[in-house]
Amino acid sequence: MYRVGVDVGGTFTDLVLVHGGDGTTRFHKVPSTPHDPSEAIARGISELIGNNGLQASDILHIGHGTTVATNLVIEGKGARCALVTTRGFRDVLDIGRQTRPHNFDYNVRKPEALAPRKWRKGVTERMAANGDVLVPLDEEEARRIALELKEEGVEAVAICLLHSYRNPAHEIRVGEILREILPDTYICLSSEVLPEFREYERFSTTMLNAKVGPRMEGYLGRFLQRVKAAGIVHEPFTIHSNGGLMSVEAVRRFPVRTCLSGPAAGVVGAAMVGRAIGRPNLVTFDVGGTSTDVSLIAGGEAMFSSSRSVAGYPVKTPMVDIHVIGAGGGSLAWLDDAGSLKVGPQSAGAVPGPVGYGQGGDRPTITDAQIALHRLNPVAVLDGKMPIFAPEAKHELKKQVADPLGLDLETAAEGIIRIANANMSRAIRSVSTERGYDLSEFALFAYGGAGPLHALDVARECGIPTVIIPPEPGNMCARGILLTDISFDFVGSEILLARPDTWSRIQRRFEQLRGSADQWLSEEEVVPENRSYQCFIDARYVGQNFEVQVPMEDLGEGSLALFEAGFHEAHKKEYGYNVPTRQIEIINCRMKAVGAVGKAPLAELEPGGGSRPDAERDIYFGAGHGWMASKVYRRVNLGPGAKLSGPAVVEEMSSTTVIRPGQSLEVDAYGNLIINIA
Repeated sequence: MYRVGVDVGGTFTDLVLVHGGDGTTRFHKVPSTPHDPSEAIARGISELIGNNGLQASDILHIGHGTTVATNLVIEGKGARCALVTTRGFRDVLDIGRQTRPHNFDYNVRKPEALAPRKWRKGVTERMAANGDVLVPLDEEEARRIALELKEEGVEAVAICLLHSYRNPAHEIRVGEILREILPDTYICLSSEVLPEFREYERFSTTMLNAKVGPRMEGYLGRFLQRVKAAGIVHEPFTIHSNGGLMSVEAVRRFPVRTCLSGPAAGVVGAAMVGRAIGRPNLVTFDVGGTSTDVSLIAGGEAMFSSSRSVAGYPVKTPMVDIHVIGAGGGSLAWLDDAGSLKVGPQSAGAVPGPVGYGQGGDRPTITDAQIALHRLNPVAVLDGKMPIFAPEAKHELKKQVADPLGLDLETAAEGIIRIANANMSRAIRSVSTERGYDLSEFALFAYGGAGPLHALDVARECGIPTVIIPPEPGNMCARGILLTDISFDFVGSEILLARPDTWSRIQRRFEQLRGSADQWLSEEEVVPENRSYQCFIDARYVGQNFEVQVPMEDLGEGSLALFEAGFHEAHKKEYGYNVPTRQIEIINCRMKAVGAVGKAPLAELEPGGGSRPDAERDIYFGAGHGWMASKVYRRVNLGPGAKLSGPAVVEEMSSTTVIRPGQSLEVDAYGNLIINIA
């Protein structure tokens, strides 16, 4: 039986079909349909089944990654959303942290609040920080607010009451009242979305959840309908930002957790591949059509963050720590008011796309520059399925970039790529050297449709000695979806000093989280023998404002001493020092519930396959080398043990790898390209 992974990108939708027994893998790619991403998913799954002679009943599992929630926020296309909060606190979203997005550029503005002020309503009630009721809830006022919002025709409501993370009783009751009067409105409670200390981040995260909720419900409905129409009876899973899978019902309740959905899958998959091949230290480098996503894997484990922003809005949910910049194959090359060449962050996207794709695009992109230099096949890509319009790409590059700058075509195209590479290199340094990691101890794991095109130049610029390119790198995120488990993160704020007389409260809190985790895993139909739990404590020294996270493998007798030792070690790693005599303050208790999912093994390939080139074409390698005759290899013909040297290019369905003069490549036992940077 088979498992399918789907990753919806800005330009293409990638699909992977894996046999559950022997791990045999097939790849497929179709153009994305931004107006309705489920359309491309359904088409891709149907083609994947048909091309491999299967029946829909052969598909037992579908996992998919989506950027629908993120795009809704970025494009400002979410629902008409309201906020109900404690009277006197409706301006928390405007006040925020009283910081500017950019300290030295007054043109960079804070994003508008996710709900207009007239739709931010205050209700009379008040909880103390310890959860005691200071002011009872005025239920009649809550009903009046619900009727006002009904008159306004809002589509979603976020309920965020003060200190509800300690006592959610008032939030629950307000939710009941609103659902009674607004039965068709999407309603979410901060005590369910993020029951955690810090009001602004909790408000913002819950508002984002409400903002994208109705649209995500519509997308999920169409997605399920199309999957069922294709004859697949098993309900699909969605990967969320911490690299785990969630059911459709969980996504409906917590759509904000799907931000960075697809990119997280790629990092999870890269970590698993790295452990299998003995490369535990990786920098993941995912270059798609609209963005570049980079992340760090140290000791075989991905880095995680509990606080990010999406389009300037704080999102405080556990997620793989990914740095995203607006530089992808479809990023536009343009001249600013001073006549300087810029690349991105605007993108041609899937529609109309790069000029060279012949879909109506008329503005040059990074992809067009690669076509002009023949690094990307100037005739056709996707194994010949997609024709390339090279003369048109060169014409627009010359007219819009080269001629205005007084440059020849090759220099202009090379300049576009070098600017993009510089931006990508800065992103890599931000997750590595700026955090104290030595890049000479890491390998660059390059994937995405455009990752291998840029990887070798970026690695050389960053001082990374080795580049690893997995099979079908353009489909790595879809493949990673099939290498992850069902998981969900639970959190409870418990603000107290770490002392023997308070430690029992921490233990009780984890018992409560375990109960919630078990209930959720039961709803996800995970049997007890497939369940596991990971515990963490967020803590800080007394007087500090931010926490470090301490993993806890044992919460029994003597665990307080283990926690204190772990905290001092984590603090030193994060900040470069610790103060063992200083009192520790605990802030949050976290538990990650994991339900193991069967996975196809990473199978070693049979040795064989030569390294005979299939063709030859001239490729431009910069002013130092100019145009050079370069051998062209089809990756499917390069078996384990194959070796070759540059200048050369390796082509496959989902991507292209360009090897410069002086660089060498070897294929390992798993089919990965291992490239040493001269």
